[in-house]
Amino acid sequence: MTDWRWADAITVRDAVSAGTVSAEEITRTLLDWVDEVDRKVDAYTQVWREEALERARNIDARRRQGEPLGPLAGVPIGLKELLCTRQGFTTCASRILAGFRSPYDATVVRRLEAADAVFLGKVNMDEFAMGSSTERSAIKVTRNPWNLNCVPGGSSGGSAAAVVSGQCAVSLGSDTGGSIRQPAALCGCVGIKPTYGRVSRYGLVAFASSLDQIGPLTRTVEDAALVLDVICGKDPMDATSAPLPAPEFLNATRTGDIRGLRVGLPKEYFTDALSDEAREAVLNAVKVLESAGASVVEVSLPHSPYAIAAYYIICTAEASANLARFDGVRYGFRHPDAKTMEEMYDLSRTAGFGPEVKRRILLGTYVLSSGYYDAYYLKAQKVRRLIKRDFDQAFEACDVIAGPTSPTPAFEFGAKTDNPLEMYLSDIYTISVNLATLPGLSIPCGLSRKGLPIGLQLIGKPFDEATLLRTARHLEKSGITDIGRPPLA
Repeated sequence: MTDWRWADAITVRDAVSAGTVSAEEITRTLLDWVDEVDRKVDAYTQVWREEALERARNIDARRRQGEPLGPLAGVPIGLKELLCTRQGFTTCASRILAGFRSPYDATVVRRLEAADAVFLGKVNMDEFAMGSSTERSAIKVTRNPWNLNCVPGGSSGGSAAAVVSGQCAVSLGSDTGGSIRQPAALCGCVGIKPTYGRVSRYGLVAFASSLDQIGPLTRTVEDAALVLDVICGKDPMDATSAPLPAPEFLNATRTGDIRGLRVGLPKEYFTDALSDEAREAVLNAVKVLESAGASVVEVSLPHSPYAIAAYYIICTAEASANLARFDGVRYGFRHPDAKTMEEMYDLSRTAGFGPEVKRRILLGTYVLSSGYYDAYYLKAQKVRRLIKRDFDQAFEACDVIAGPTSPTPAFEFGAKTDNPLEMYLSDIYTISVNLATLPGLSIPCGLSRKGLPIGLQLIGKPFDEATLLRTARHLEKSGITDIGRPPLA
């Protein structure tokens, strides 16, 4: 008998479509499990119990009437708090948007709904996606299912923790500098950041508009491909979405082998910054690819050491502009003590934003200010171009780049909150992928001596998610990604 808490999305879809189990039964099982286990994990910020059951019953009724069901029929999904939904609230885990109801659904939400997915609710995140540990949420602190004293990563920590703890089959996250891949690595699931422009950003509350991208976190590579098949594609509501037809990603995971695949290992990724455990696990995964007929070559990404500095200039500059709209005037929190418009703006933002968001707004305003624009922002954009050129040259020698997702396994709460720079370095291997607008995927490749997941990152050429998925699927079939379930299960 299938335990639907741990079933992958394709298994759920096939069973619901065949009528061997009802969508309502699966939904109820998951919701009951959320009630039980989320008291420990705290992944969900909102649970839409009645709405989810009603939607599941509707799917079952349509099946009984002989209507065709969508590719995600009955699949239970959690949505990151920064995706606009008419249902529930869209708070971005911030006080300044407490109680805000969006008048529209994000494009990805509409596409998932059309595919007959069942939304269980929204999941936690760092406030406005600014963080690497989900400790910066104004709502709650989410815990890593493998060790409740450790962080789940961020900013999509709630998304990863919900999948890994059996509280949904799929979750959607967003990735500005590693916010899908890093929590996927720390919690032990699959997470993919598509190429910039592959997925519509309409309805994603923007942090840094030239870097943000929506993507799935799942238990299997095939599930990630299935979700991408649903959410990818040109959207007239998003001028940055690419006018390219999306390939059939699920088929890509099921065809061919990896003989002749060229795997690049960047020498800059295997320095003293990488823990010995992570190094060993990543290189073991690469050996699996090599034994299957792939060739391994050393490549160089010489401007990687400058990625953190460039990223935190560019992303804070864009954040300072994007977050200017939260002013206490049009929507969101308005401070009750404000007597003048100036006080309303000052007091509302001071009370509404958390310390990390304020830090980034101040940094962004500074680097865009007169006299500093050329010295900081313009120079960072030039470095960004050099980083992109490094990847272009590396891909002349390889088809996919492999390396660590995170320098270490999950760390304990409070270990880095007093040192922002140390926290920023948690994303040292993921940030350059966003700067270069490339696709990146994280997949488990082992456990540390303390029983915490370690992630392998695969980086692809622009719009070549298919190769990443095919490579990751081979690793999955080899068994190296099978790290079991967390102890709370």
